[in-house]
Amino acid sequence: MHPRAWQERFADKITTPEGAVRAIPPHRRVLIGSGAAEPSRLVEAMVEHGQHLAGNEIVHLLTLGPAPYVKPGLAGRFRHTAFFIGPNVRDAIAEGRADFMPVFLSEIPELIRSRRVPVDVALIQVSPPDAHGFVSLGVSVDIVRAAIDAADVILAEVNPRMPRTHGDSFLHVDRIKHLVPVDDPLPTRTAEPLDEVDRAIGRNIASLVPDGATLQTGIGKIPDAALAALDEHNDLGVHTEMFSDGVMRLAQRGVITGRKKTLLPGKLVTSFVMGSGELYEWVHDNPAVEMRGSAFTNDPFTIARNDAMIAINAAIAVDLTGQVAADTLMGRFFSGIGGQVDFIRGSARSRGGKPIIAMRSTAKGGKVSRIVPALEQGAGVVTSRGDVHYVVTEHGIADLWGKNIRERTHALIGIAHPDHRADLLAAAKERRYVFVDPCPPAPSGGG
Repeated sequence: MHPRAWQERFADKITTPEGAVRAIPPHRRVLIGSGAAEPSRLVEAMVEHGQHLAGNEIVHLLTLGPAPYVKPGLAGRFRHTAFFIGPNVRDAIAEGRADFMPVFLSEIPELIRSRRVPVDVALIQVSPPDAHGFVSLGVSVDIVRAAIDAADVILAEVNPRMPRTHGDSFLHVDRIKHLVPVDDPLPTRTAEPLDEVDRAIGRNIASLVPDGATLQTGIGKIPDAALAALDEHNDLGVHTEMFSDGVMRLAQRGVITGRKKTLLPGKLVTSFVMGSGELYEWVHDNPAVEMRGSAFTNDPFTIARNDAMIAINAAIAVDLTGQVAADTLMGRFFSGIGGQVDFIRGSARSRGGKPIIAMRSTAKGGKVSRIVPALEQGAGVVTSRGDVHYVVTEHGIADLWGKNIRERTHALIGIAHPDHRADLLAAAKERRYVFVDPCPPAPSGGG
């Protein structure tokens, strides 16, 4: 007697969001799918119809949907821990109603797989199954891959609008306990318009990128500006934790080909995708797009296998010694470590690689310099001064690698906004970072 076909087993798993969340046990950790793949109907049902739940911890990376589980009054049922802080949970963390875990993105999968941070339940959104019964994780594989490999209970929204992506994104329906059919557009991210400052930063970054390089970019105006400045480059590749529309456009124009990549040539390697509806259509069934988990994309040793690896990451502030603040703002947790350190270190070890930290030189309409004598109280150092090579603003490029504190200070003041350079120099002299005497004696024994 033949076992039932997977299609029959699939049909038996179909239920409503309310029915699915009854399978979540109390006092368990629940991971919510990332980015544009957040299963928003399951999340809503968990909060609205999960009266049986108590003491559950919710974990996730950045999600684009609402976060109803952090609302005041739900503390007895849910406690949230963010691996990366998005706008939807920022206030809850600042007010002490939710937690933040500082961790390298590359290490989260191992925390899950080793059960140091166990995931008991995974709420995900997937594509419809193929002829063999495999669904795709679509636009977010990142830490979700480790979660579905480790979880006892997997609840999935099945959405025909979720792209079927290639790589390490497939999951057989037999692993899923309940399936909830939905037909909802994925959340989109609209790129902010670029101004001349952004474009100047982009041009400075592009000047550091050789033809044939492999790129890591993130999300936001600086990555968008860098990609917009690369139109005249040739045979670029991609190995990144995420990409958006700028990568798609360069690939469509033939600038990104991946032909010169030394690891997975021809493949645009990423762990999640976030952007426009056009982008989601483009990645659907696109064999050039290789979705991998964060344990692969963000492993510094894997990153370093790409020759000429160019890592482009943003900062909130850089002090005169080269320390980078990127996850705190005004003494409060703002975002997270994410993949910055993974890619800064991986690209530094790549043959011909370049780790780049980029930012606007000022904030608050030019009133505040983002190159500072010292980081503000409460600021966290995401990237250490020893890891920093290139710092880029609209005013130029500071190459800090192999430079002493005096040389670093002068280089960073040189790319600060002109309105703030005198104050920075005065502060540097006070700290004895530079010579107080403008004409210091020549070093003894010098030639």
